[in-house]
Amino acid sequence: MTDSTLSTFVALDGDNLAVQDWPLAPGVALRGVVLLVHGLGEHVGRYDKLAGQLNDWGFAVRGYDQYGHGESGGPRGGLSSDTRLLDDLADIVDSTRARMAPHTPLILLGHSMGGLVAARFVALGVRPVQALVLSSPSLDPGLNAVQKLLLAVLPKMAPNFRIGNGLNSSLISHDPAVVAAYGADKLVHDRISARLARFIADGGPATVAQAPTWSIPTLLLYAGADRLVNPAGSRAFAAAAPKAVLESHCFEGLYHEIFNESELEAKAVFAALKQWLDVRF
Repeated sequence: MTDSTLSTFVALDGDNLAVQDWPLAPGVALRGVVLLVHGLGEHVGRYDKLAGQLNDWGFAVRGYDQYGHGESGGPRGGLSSDTRLLDDLADIVDSTRARMAPHTPLILLGHSMGGLVAARFVALGVRPVQALVLSSPSLDPGLNAVQKLLLAVLPKMAPNFRIGNGLNSSLISHDPAVVAAYGADKLVHDRISARLARFIADGGPATVAQAPTWSIPTLLLYAGADRLVNPAGSRAFAAAAPKAVLESHCFEGLYHEIFNESELEAKAVFAALKQWLDVRF
């Protein structure tokens, strides 16, 4: 693994998006490019371990901080339009393709909210990609009656109103070092706007509804003991999607950040990812 590099991408509306690249070491044959899409409240710099493993397997890695996150522009947890996250991903895909040799595979890998963004991107056919990997995707928001009522009103009346996202950081991983690092990370925040909450609440069920017509090769990896994202959404998606294009694995005892569990617990997750990539690329 080589050192990652940081750069700035200017979105169409002029806002800056922070981009991070993990290139392959000189002389290593390129098998494909993996584009990382991170989750709610975090940033792509937290994916160094995963990127390093992908590098070791021959995949160059690129990621970016989504709008309102990390070192990118926008109010923390905010959303300037309903389609902002999808529009930004389209821009990043286009700029990444421009740097790639023809016929090089591009694989999206999205975690949590990022898994939802990547899945919606594929479901809507925004841009073609060769494959999709979903890590504990936010496909079921698990809303109660009061939350549903608020989301029916707030996004229309005050779309930019932001509150705490309610995430309990002790439940991201069984590894105390991961939890401590998350808590000390100054680029992590706990904000979510009404508009962003509505995107998540609507996007998950809409993606599950499209599962029967899914056509892109997809690997779904999710945590059975997830208490931050309801695993029922992943189970529903796995049950409905064609088996010819979807491979799914539930890791029963793991918490939400399956790639950031302890080395022993995460071993099976990385093995499933490697096996799936080896078959296709």
